[in-house]
Amino acid sequence: MIVFTEQLNELIRARRSTKPRLFNGNKIDDHIIWQILENSNWAPNNGLTQPWRYKVFSELGLNKLADFQANLYIKNTPEEKFRSEKYERMKTNILKSSHVIVICMKRQKSEKILEIEEIEAVACSVQNMALSAAAYKICSFWGSGGITYTEELKEFLGLGEKDHCLGYLYLGYSDNPTTKSRRDPIKDKVEWFR
Repeated sequence: MIVFTEQLNELIRARRSTKPRLFNGNKIDDHIIWQILENSNWAPNNGLTQPWRYKVFSELGLNKLADFQANLYIKNTPEEKFRSEKYERMKTNILKSSHVIVICMKRQKSEKILEIEEIEAVACSVQNMALSAAAYKICSFWGSGGITYTEELKEFLGLGEKDHCLGYLYLGYSDNPTTKSRRDPIKDKVEWFR
């Protein structure tokens, strides 16, 4: 196996989250989406439960998802807390994406593996997708606010009782992608025992 360590280091450090409002609406070829999904499938997971499940929305499916979440916002928001700008964002941000991959976790039937470990495996799978997207010069953003953890979304997605939605991975191109970030030094976050 050939490993290009410098390229890998650069890719990991250059990956950024770009909010979908900055996407330009240009479309990603489906074969690239399939490659991103294939890479997600190789994440580490305890007991080989492979708990990640993905619902991919594109083209008219984006409209369906946008309408669903905007209508749910109207339904679940008291009149005094309703914000028209938030409603408009829920209707339009998704449509700027090429694809939205809804991130789901399928709970193992036996529940032998702890639920937190299955959630962690899905997170590793999403990181594989984010890095793959960056390698293709595709912008990504993992969002988990709004309606993510509602029972209505679970029902809309056809998830089981013990399954979970863990957010949306928005994918698209941008004329102004996010390029800067910062991290505190790793040495401030590590205790080393010898």
